[in-house]
Amino acid sequence: MGAMTAVKVLKILLIVTSHEQMGASGERTGFWMEELAAPYAEFSTAGAQVDIASPLGGKAPADPRSLGEQSEVVRAFLADPAAVKKMENTLALEQVKGTYDAYFVVGGHGVMWDLAAYAPLHKMLGKEWDRGAVVAAVCHGPAALVGVKDKAGKPLVAGRRVAGFSNEEEAAVKLDKVVPFALETRLKELGGNYERGPMWKSFAVRDGRLVTGQNPASSAAVAREVLSALRER
Repeated sequence: MGAMTAVKVLKILLIVTSHEQMGASGERTGFWMEELAAPYAEFSTAGAQVDIASPLGGKAPADPRSLGEQSEVVRAFLADPAAVKKMENTLALEQVKGTYDAYFVVGGHGVMWDLAAYAPLHKMLGKEWDRGAVVAAVCHGPAALVGVKDKAGKPLVAGRRVAGFSNEEEAAVKLDKVVPFALETRLKELGGNYERGPMWKSFAVRDGRLVTGQNPASSAAVAREVLSALRER
């Protein structure tokens, strides 16, 4: 009898913000629940091992506005004790051990303040990209990519198709004067080939191992593109 070949379990790291203040506005923010729940569901259903990490570790803050009218996928996540435990006990990014097949940055306005400027994450994503991992982000998540460079020292997004929360959407939620920078503008300034669809509709872009999405509605589509990229490796 031949030995059974072990099926390799995919390992995927979801990265969330630890930041819960909306600039100087006094309003609360954090990560966007749908953007954590939808990828978690897609990846778990695909049989992947999914971990959640944040800069500070411990309980990550969900944007209160994202807990309002809950979609089915959010309700399912919050009803799953294992998922909730990971969200309330996130790994500290600087203590993440080993490597993952894919790294997925969850959006939410908090990212604009901490992950956009968090060098340890930029270094990790640059290194993992060079190693061959899939790098993904949705909505404001691509703000975490603005500081990521490849081994040649070039911005990761330069010359690549990329999506992210649009300037039009930021103005529509009246936070264009609150955020530290306009994400769409910054991605273009870094040489990214920015693409978008209609406001609030699902829009995901894949350029090789880089997968990005425009808004919360794009979360599941980005996750599915990540799985496609992993299958092609």
